[in-house]
Amino acid sequence: YSKSPRLRLTFFFVILQTADIPLAVEKLTDHSFENHSFGVSYILDEEAGRDGGVRPQVPRGASKMGTGSREQEFGQPGAMGGPQGPRHRQQELPLRILVPTQFVGAIIGKEGLTIKNITKQTQSKVDIHRKENAGATEKAITIHSSKEGCSQACRMILEIMEKEANDTKIVEEVPLKILANNSLVGRLIGKEGRNLKKIEQDTGTKITISSLQDLTIYNQERTITVRGGVEECCNAEVEIMKKLREAHENDVASLNQTNMMPGLNMNALGIFSSGLSVLPPASGLRGSLSASANYSCLCVFQTAEQEVVYLFVPTPAVGALIGKKGQHIRELAHYAGASIKIAAPDNPDDPERMVIITGPPEAQFKAQGRIYGKLKEENFFTAKEDVKLEAHIKVPLTAAGRVIGKGGKTVNELQNLTSAEVIVPRDQTPDENDEVFVKIIGHFFASQTAQRKIREIIQQVKQQERKHQQMVPTPSQPSI
Repeated sequence: YSKSPRLRLTFFFVILQTADIPLAVEKLTDHSFENHSFGVSYILDEEAGRDGGVRPQVPRGASKMGTGSREQEFGQPGAMGGPQGPRHRQQELPLRILVPTQFVGAIIGKEGLTIKNITKQTQSKVDIHRKENAGATEKAITIHSSKEGCSQACRMILEIMEKEANDTKIVEEVPLKILANNSLVGRLIGKEGRNLKKIEQDTGTKITISSLQDLTIYNQERTITVRGGVEECCNAEVEIMKKLREAHENDVASLNQTNMMPGLNMNALGIFSSGLSVLPPASGLRGSLSASANYSCLCVFQTAEQEVVYLFVPTPAVGALIGKKGQHIRELAHYAGASIKIAAPDNPDDPERMVIITGPPEAQFKAQGRIYGKLKEENFFTAKEDVKLEAHIKVPLTAAGRVIGKGGKTVNELQNLTSAEVIVPRDQTPDENDEVFVKIIGHFFASQTAQRKIREIIQQVKQQERKHQQMVPTPSQPSI
């Protein structure tokens, strides 16, 4: 539970005996705590059920995991790790599509028979987000299955909408609309749009992608609209999802290198597909640490592991980071759970500005990741430029030597391991806390990996110092 005064999404996982579940769900559902009501879900152990366990009778109003008041879920056990399918499929990128609200009823069918037939035939779990965005003209549908299952379910839904459109004459055209995280879309488009053009040519479709202006810090999905016949749209879906899955898998592989990023709780990040390997070497004057911040935003996030990172961005990009009336930087701080301040420049001609980010490791990862992404999205760097930023972190003077290593061995290993440039400037004057700066230059994942490795060295030094202090005997007090 977070003590933040802001509303935060919090999950509690409780393991109960089967017989206790109904009572627990009944007592906790809609229970009020600090003016907020609990939403209760349960995860049924399919294996226990097959071993003779009794399925619990869940009270009305409670929801099975993944359902609830916001969506309706229809699915086959085998699609998501039940008796017929591997559990690791939960990590696959689902297919998300937008459908006109007036067709949702036809997709579900009378008493849910149509959608149940789709899930049965395709071995899919289908979430229809029916109650989200009340009054919206379109609703999202999320399909969890194998690649083939997702494509088959998509085809069946398109055919239903096509038939409904022909029967009712409500609309003349029913395009396929795929939702994709913005971080993946660039790799779908390809250099100079080549990937997208090839898909259009190969499938005989017309494909457009929604504007970046439609994105917010909370909604990072863009809409990929495919126009053509049902067959052509289905063929395009296969090719589009192939590119998106490749990009997603590459990002997951990078994020899953937990041994490369010690101290970072990857699970706490949630599904974070960055696609942020993007920025040019920063150079020139540096903002002064003592300079007063001319813009800042704080999202309260109490933790014992507060870290401070000084990230340097091009001066022309500051306006985009702040946003209109400070909206973007406030949303970014809230999203990441960090304090974000933009320091005033030492002089107006400084080519870069210093962004001071304070927060735990997960907040640092999110905040820095979105800053990298924002700079690329706003075209502050060309498509051919690799996005690299310079970050400074403070280390105790006693740890600086360990970061360098004997004859520079450790810092060289760090650079080879992370692909980031790591510099410990010589002849630094320690600050009042006896700390000095370490400079890290690299693309997002390189910089994050280097930061985590250096933080690990700092922790090792501090632990050794504490052990040494404990071993040193305390001088006995003279008797009076």
